[in-house]
Amino acid sequence: MKNQNPIVVVGSINLDLVAIAEKIPAVGETILGTGFQMNPGGKGANQAVAVAQLGYPVQMIGSLGTDLFGTELRRHLEDKEVGTSGIHVCEGSSGVALILVSSKGENSIVVAPGANSAVTPELVEGNLSLLRDARAVLAQLEIPIETVAYLAKFCARENIPLILDPAPAAALPDELLRAVHWFTPNETEAAFFAPQYAEQLLAGNAAEAAKHLLARGCQAVAIKMGSRGVYLASESGLAEFVPAFKVDAVDSTGAGDAFNGAFAVGLALGMKPVSSAVFASAVAGISVTRRGAQAAMPTMTELEDFLKKHADDLRVKQLLEEIATTVK
Repeated sequence: MKNQNPIVVVGSINLDLVAIAEKIPAVGETILGTGFQMNPGGKGANQAVAVAQLGYPVQMIGSLGTDLFGTELRRHLEDKEVGTSGIHVCEGSSGVALILVSSKGENSIVVAPGANSAVTPELVEGNLSLLRDARAVLAQLEIPIETVAYLAKFCARENIPLILDPAPAAALPDELLRAVHWFTPNETEAAFFAPQYAEQLLAGNAAEAAKHLLARGCQAVAIKMGSRGVYLASESGLAEFVPAFKVDAVDSTGAGDAFNGAFAVGLALGMKPVSSAVFASAVAGISVTRRGAQAAMPTMTELEDFLKKHADDLRVKQLLEEIATTVK
């Protein structure tokens, strides 16, 4: 896949400080943890690593601080074969995420943006040559909204597919949504953008929320519903639920990023949206069986081994055939 046009990720790069405990503490409660880790993270970097681990070329546009974290985070991305020529260095601290993980794999996250706030429209403008060469662009909302809006206008003008992960959820103008090729909220974020359907989403029904998002201008929607699966809908008439793979989850940190990165790879390789979602669900399923975010992203070989164990599923059989013709 080395000769493919790259997927370009415009987004955050963080260091994740992870505390593991039996449960997520309530407000004002102090509990003893069972472990602590320092892991490379940030939704943008997570998605870039997810792409790279699958062997697809990827470039990152982002910003790091002048602290030691910044040096190590850049080195890590380069070790994972993520292109870093679009990463800017600014004075100050790099982004940091404080993550609490329960023994059931649930998590709670607070992000301190740091250098991610310096991912400005001007930084994007300085890397237009990278973007013009992109097979697809991935973005999230851990960078300034005005940067995402600028990026969306550029991608629409250049006819480059934009996959937007609206996390953390924030108000977005319809003009921006109309420039999005795939809008990929999780069920909580979907409820933010379509609050009138929050109860339906909680019950596992994403159809009406998806219709609402399409009506606002998105070309297609993939609502990630955790252990349930993902609901796909598009303005061209696609409306299908893809169940998640059943696995023993230990840490859901980065699972949505694993899905987004893999979904972009599937689409970039020419897979149909449903096959791309099965492909991405398998990647996310593997990731939640491991601790951490980027450290949990599987390789293509690991993914194929996982899929072969589920080869009795007709959709998996079809997906393996697609992988054999597009990847080999």
